[in-house]
Amino acid sequence: MQGSANLNVMMKAARKAGRSLVKDFREVENLQVSVKGAGDFVSRADIAAEKIIREELMAARPSYGFLAEEGGEIEGKDPTRRWIVDPLDGTTNFLHGLPHFAVSIALEHKGQIIAGVVYDPAKDELFHAEKGNGAWMNESRIRVSGRHKMIESIFATGLPFGGRTDLPATLRDLGRLMPVCAGVRRWGAASLDMAYVAAGRYDGFWERRLKEWDIAAGLILLREAGALVEPIREGRDILADGEVVCSNEPLFDGFSKIIRDA
Repeated sequence: MQGSANLNVMMKAARKAGRSLVKDFREVENLQVSVKGAGDFVSRADIAAEKIIREELMAARPSYGFLAEEGGEIEGKDPTRRWIVDPLDGTTNFLHGLPHFAVSIALEHKGQIIAGVVYDPAKDELFHAEKGNGAWMNESRIRVSGRHKMIESIFATGLPFGGRTDLPATLRDLGRLMPVCAGVRRWGAASLDMAYVAAGRYDGFWERRLKEWDIAAGLILLREAGALVEPIREGRDILADGEVVCSNEPLFDGFSKIIRDA
């Protein structure tokens, strides 16, 4: 699949950062780790990957803004365009030697996500999408699943940790959803959860208290793969509020009602 110049820049940056992460992952027990917050860690691998991405993107598009998890926001000369980056989504997996983590890069134009890349370097799976051009995994076109029945479907979410205040809401969600579906998964990387819904591996996903860099690239993947994507609280803004519920169209009404009623 031939992408735009911007998408090619994003894919190149993601792969380069991914190579750096895989190298450090092989020596994960030797990483210098500092505590950034309860249950939320940052490593030199995370910071190094962000530096690689920032240098690649800013060299190619020096006028664009840049927002990333570790380094904060850099305002660009072009106020209409901004990169949104998570250099290592799934840091806790990474630091525990679990090979499920990703590089996430999105391009925002006038408040809308127009391109996104989610790269899983451990499996060499690069999910990418541009507005109007569909969603892809490596060279293969991807679509959401075709399942129509909740009882045959599996869903993904994040489970609150470290005393987060959204734990009661998530437990209520699980109590209502698990009896009527085929299973719920928690794999610890929201960008990959969203990519997996886009690829039909999961049938739906929901989570609260996410950050822009967790979900920006996933949003365009989902929409281009045919998913319905909405804020959990209707009428709100997904990126600003960090709450999202998504699935294929046949399941969406029943699935979203369970989450919203909880």
